[in-house]
Amino acid sequence: MAFPLQRGITPPEISFLAEMEMVTIVPRQRLEGLELLGGPVEPLVPPRRTTVPLWLASLLKRQRRANILPPPWLHPESLSLILDIETQHQDYQHAFSPPPPLPGQPRLRDRGRKPNARPRYTPEGQRYYPTPPFLPQNVAQDQSFDNGEPPTLPFHWLEVGTMLLDVASDDVVDPDQTRRLLKELREVRSAKIRSGVDVLDVAAVAGGGVALTGVGAMEIGEGRGFIGGVVDGLRRIGASKEQARREQLAAAANGEYDATQDYDDDMEF
Repeated sequence: MAFPLQRGITPPEISFLAEMEMVTIVPRQRLEGLELLGGPVEPLVPPRRTTVPLWLASLLKRQRRANILPPPWLHPESLSLILDIETQHQDYQHAFSPPPPLPGQPRLRDRGRKPNARPRYTPEGQRYYPTPPFLPQNVAQDQSFDNGEPPTLPFHWLEVGTMLLDVASDDVVDPDQTRRLLKELREVRSAKIRSGVDVLDVAAVAGGGVALTGVGAMEIGEGRGFIGGVVDGLRRIGASKEQARREQLAAAANGEYDATQDYDDDMEF
């Protein structure tokens, strides 16, 4: 008998998708270019930086043919700032730190402007809007924190950080502290997801949604079962209460039930 498939995408599948994230490497030897499904890879000429998918960067790192440059958010200083935002900032006590802006979306300092996403086009001329993992959110030269903006966590922050620490820990600044900060961030954000039962209760009764802005892919995958189970359970409880209320109203309308009957019976007893 085959076991039923898990609802939604599984954590191993999320990690597999995260391997398509683009990272920056410094090749240690000359290699020819490659034609991949995601697009061509330029020839590797040391010491010129090159952007390649994470799976290819991991392979070259294991073969000692390249070094991986960690993204700016994976530095201990950046992770400490993000952890402070998650734990000490009043606006994010029950919310998550803001994600990096999408192409054409205004940054934090320009949030007063209207977003204007910039589409891209395929070789056939079809328009599309790129989303993770097809956004350069983990390349070394993508983000700069010198402009006064706080660091942000990309959509696949947990998967990319874990893979880089496993494969290229010698390329990461202070890997022990970075690993500890990633663990603390994961625990803090997981606690926020678990503490959102009140919001789930309101969403289940009112029929609204739950804001998950800033939540990563792995966090959604791990919390999908918990969130879905809580919402389904609250929806069943709400439906049973509503059905019982309708039955009482129908019985009272037919003269079969008196609202004061139970109270009188308790007094006599």
